[in-house]
Amino acid sequence: MDSTAIATMVKMMERLPASTQEQVVEHMRQYLADLEDEALWDEQFAQSQSPLGAAAQKARREVEAGEAEPMDFERL
Repeated sequence: MDSTAIATMVKMMERLPASTQEQVVEHMRQYLADLEDEALWDEQFAQSQSPLGAAAQKARREVEAGEAEPMDFERL
């Protein structure tokens, strides 16, 4: 974000009562934390695609070779 956008936000915040400013700041903290969590999730998900694809291919080969058994959900 460029500094003009930040300056605009600061000017907007300065016009608010102190209690409202605190509410906005807390909301922004939570929003930024959520964005960071989402970015981390996206990164981890992208890294897991290759191993997941390999596991799926292995499972498919085992099924085709008759080496797999149906899942017994009652035993889980």
